[in-house]
Amino acid sequence: MRAKDLMSTRCVTVSAENSIKHAAQIMLDHDLSGLPVLADDGRLVGIITEGDLLRRCEVGNVKAGEELPPETRARGYLHGHGWKVGHVMSPDVVAVTEDASADHIAEVMARHGIKRVPVLRGDRVVGIVSRRDLLKLICSAPKDATAPGDAAIERSVRARLNQDLGLGDDQIEVKVKAGTVRLRGSVGSEAERQALAALAEGVRGVAGIVLDVAIAPGTEIIDRDRQGRQLR
Repeated sequence: MRAKDLMSTRCVTVSAENSIKHAAQIMLDHDLSGLPVLADDGRLVGIITEGDLLRRCEVGNVKAGEELPPETRARGYLHGHGWKVGHVMSPDVVAVTEDASADHIAEVMARHGIKRVPVLRGDRVVGIVSRRDLLKLICSAPKDATAPGDAAIERSVRARLNQDLGLGDDQIEVKVKAGTVRLRGSVGSEAERQALAALAEGVRGVAGIVLDVAIAPGTEIIDRDRQGRQLR
């Protein structure tokens, strides 16, 4: 799926000359967490978010900043007290093109900690993709497209074990009878064990799962200790 397939084309925007109050009211009316900001000629020039509006004098969240350089202090004052969207918006907009893939969009959102991204055609906004749009993919995603049948199910499970979890036939034995998948072997952690079940459940035609998979003694303790050292 691409941005052009996911995006909402009914994109609500504001102008840099609009008031802060106007932008806040639009967010409330449309249940939005952010708005693209457009110039008079339609170019994308910034974005204003809920987070920007929370750093305002109206909510008592403005720091004096006496020790800051004059220009930085002035910008901070405008952000907290200015009345125009242009005073508050971020001019550094994270955006994607119409051909951006769903996984790329998800990675961009995660990396920048944002909830929505404008979709551009050149320098014009043609839509917007939100986290909710990506969540719809999870709800509508079909199971594995492999044709049903015990042999086909077994081949699909084996292939996915190797590709997705790096587990070969020597580690996990796969048997399928009447649509029930039996997995037998050992792994290093409970997370791996649960991943095995989730993987098998995602294959079309699977009627049930028998998880005869043990956790190798001591491996979880070693793994947790390793993670603890990393955290320290």
